[in-house]
This record gives sequence, structure tokens and C-alpha cells, in this order.
Amino acid sequence: MPSYASESKRQRELVGLLDPATTVLLTVECQRGVVGPDGALPELAREARSSGVLDNVARLVTAAHGSGVQVMHAVAERRPDGRGANHNARLFRAVEQLPVRQLTGTAAVRIAPPIEVAEEDLIVRRLHGLSPLAGTDVDALLRNLGCRTLIVTGVSANVAVPNAVFDAVNLGYAVVVPGDAIAGVPADYTPAMIRHTLALVATVATTDEVLACLTKVRPA
Repeated sequence: MPSYASESKRQRELVGLLDPATTVLLTVECQRGVVGPDGALPELAREARSSGVLDNVARLVTAAHGSGVQVMHAVAERRPDGRGANHNARLFRAVEQLPVRQLTGTAAVRIAPPIEVAEEDLIVRRLHGLSPLAGTDVDALLRNLGCRTLIVTGVSANVAVPNAVFDAVNLGYAVVVPGDAIAGVPADYTPAMIRHTLALVATVATTDEVLACLTKVRPA
């Protein structure tokens, strides 16, 4: 994992940012139909699993549950009749042709193992667009929760993850990105995108660095 800031500086930043009372952990499209073994995008699913990204997301979710950090899962899905879905980009048209469709109510839109969903987790589903935040309930929920810092994890580093980071920053949230808890394709694209794009607007760290902060504080 490349170093984006000195370890001591980054750790000081993280300690100041990751107050459990004002932090939310967001998983992006970590659903069976995307990152599962039989997902619609095999290359992305293989990268998320073989790189350890999915395991790292699961570790962060478990730590968040233990430290009192709210967990939110952003899921992309479609109605069987396609109503309300976008058709204004090649990506959307290609999705319609995939053998596995992210249809509402199917196994494809359930959160993928080894990530564990707790009763207190929030699941936000979107039927349109590229971003987990734009046009969804995420922003309103974050504000009602008193969120100041959003930890962004999941897939893909190509589209949904940077959309989530940019939208969160534009809405006034501080963003932390555990770089080894996001995946995209090809594999070498993700670290380059993190270094040259996300690191400009978010605090980039490792899963272990974030875990070190989350595990210091336990709920009373």
C-alpha cells in the first residue's frame, strides 16, 4: 500500500477525524451481484476478493459495530421493469445486458459475505445514477446521525467510489478512504486513482490504521 502521508501525520489526522459519535462507515455496492463469486462483473469481483479488499471491508464493519460507529450500506439495484433507471450512458446500457441483474428483492442485492450486517445498520438502495449519495437518502441520514466524517469503502474505484467521495466532500463531510478497502479494474488503476485524485480531497489511510483508531474506543 503506497504511503500518501507520513505515518505520524496521518495517524494524528485520523484520531482527530474518527470520533465514533460523528463517524459513519459507508460500504459501496458490496452486494452479491457485484462482488460475489457469481457477480455480474467477474473481473471486479475477482479483484475485490483476491486482493483482500472485501475482507478488509468486513474487518472495518466488524470494528465499527464494536466501537459504536454507524454502518451504512449503499446498494445499487433496478426494478424488473427498469422504471426510473438511467439510459444516458454506455455503462447503463451495458448493465442491462449483463447475465446477473441487480433486481430489487433478489439475492444479487444482498450484502456479500464475509461482511456482516447488524440490526442497527442502515441500507440505502438507489434505482438510478452513479453515486451512492446523489439523489438518495444518504445525505439526510448522515445529517440526522450527526455525521461529520464518512469512511468510504467498497467498489468500484472506477465509478461509484469516487462519486461517493466527491459528493461527500461537496456536501461538507470530511472523508476517510482506506485505500486497501476499495477495488477497481484493472488492479493497477486503483492505486493511481487514489494517489492522483482521492488523496487530493480525502484522508487516505490503510485498513489497519483506521482499525487502530476504531478499536481504541468502545461504547459504554
